[in-house]
Amino acid sequence: MKIRTRRRTAAWGLGVAAGLAAGTVAVTSFVTSPTVNATPVAAAQSLTWTPCDDPDNPGAECATLKLPVDWDRPDGPTFGLALARRKATEPDARVGSLVFGPGGPGDSGVQRVVGGIARFSPEVRRRFDIVSFDPRGVGRSNPITCSDDLVAQRPSPKIANQAEFDATLAYNAKLREDCRKRTGPVFDHVDSANTVEDVEAIRVALGEPKLNFHGSSYGTLLGAQYAEKYPQRIRAMVLESVMDHSVPTTRAFLRDMGTSAQDSFNEFVKWSDANAASALHGRDVRAIWKGILARAERGELEDPKKPGTRLASIDAVNTIAFKAFYKPDFAGLAKTIATMEASKPLPAGPTTLSPLPPTGPIFCGDWRLPVRDQREYASLVRELNTAAPDMPYVLTARIVASCLGAPTANPQHPLKVKGAPQILLSNSLHDPATGYPWAQSVERQLGRSGVLLTYEGHGHGTATDGPCMENSVDAYLTDLKVPARGTSCPATG
Repeated sequence: MKIRTRRRTAAWGLGVAAGLAAGTVAVTSFVTSPTVNATPVAAAQSLTWTPCDDPDNPGAECATLKLPVDWDRPDGPTFGLALARRKATEPDARVGSLVFGPGGPGDSGVQRVVGGIARFSPEVRRRFDIVSFDPRGVGRSNPITCSDDLVAQRPSPKIANQAEFDATLAYNAKLREDCRKRTGPVFDHVDSANTVEDVEAIRVALGEPKLNFHGSSYGTLLGAQYAEKYPQRIRAMVLESVMDHSVPTTRAFLRDMGTSAQDSFNEFVKWSDANAASALHGRDVRAIWKGILARAERGELEDPKKPGTRLASIDAVNTIAFKAFYKPDFAGLAKTIATMEASKPLPAGPTTLSPLPPTGPIFCGDWRLPVRDQREYASLVRELNTAAPDMPYVLTARIVASCLGAPTANPQHPLKVKGAPQILLSNSLHDPATGYPWAQSVERQLGRSGVLLTYEGHGHGTATDGPCMENSVDAYLTDLKVPARGTSCPATG
């Protein structure tokens, strides 16, 4: 382990405009947190744990917690929040329950626990009951449900003119109404401010005097907002691959996400140039990739995962390259690109984008990303593609397009955490989705409560990458030993 000199970075904007410019397409509520405390609602219930219905993965227990759809109306409609746990492997050494906040948005915490909890070290599994949940609107917790046919009709994020911009707005409104009718009242209450109260209800229902929490990726936004609302109810909190919910504008959000994705592509190119085992070693990786995207744009590129079908250029960026950076799997990506380059071109034809998951309303409920018109949208996309020239229309462009016109109940704001214990942040230097500057920004916002542990390598979700990272996180969770500020851990691969 070594102490890393902290990078000097420009201060990030911390304000969110109090209103929208005339003509801006967005509907925003500035109520960032429900006013009702979750404690009495959860205290009136007891959890009944039974074996989960997965014979291939025995040992997990499942339960359901009945919670209000709207925490500001605790006597109103309710829904069932699905939970799962695996008990500590050494009960005599048990510290308590560790609640895992899943990412996405849209990941199933229940499935994470039922399918195995390899993301946690043997020491954490020995000392804690691992508990997770399907966030409201996800999986078994009143999932957001939409018409498959309507989802398949989503317009391309390549919005060429004002008529296409207007058509995207109309489509988004139609899809929201369809999903609202099929999902029920939960649809309008899936933002993270409501889920914070769900997490507090879980803590109370588990009988834990204070919360142990590990949030990953989108789960870090949830954890940080819990720290705002309930700072003195935290025992330990790990935020792994950190989202910065203070990024104030659509332009800054797109630029940041594009920069992170491009950084990972740059690292892939450097790896391929230096590694003789790469299927692209000694070749111009960027030129080959550019040619592949051009073939995809013409509808001539075969999807390596679906022989005989065409792969859209946007999907090539997101499902081939961007996805490979999460692990990361540079060798696998190099092999896939070489295979696609060598493949026989298909006859030119139309392509169809892979569908976005139906959990977009969670993201749209947490991020106010207004765009006035097609002219501004085109400007934003140009800036995104300038920041990420090898990753054009990286996933964030699709997300912004899907949120056009959507209401935002829990918009961005700088963190205001007072009275919390030290919170451990964990981030790699080269994270494709939650760039290192975001983790640095959140550490600054947390002030004395924030300590950033840096992984000197690549990937998204690195808390157990190598003994240095794993031992540091373990010591914090089990014994509340916080690494010295500026601590970094070497890359392991």
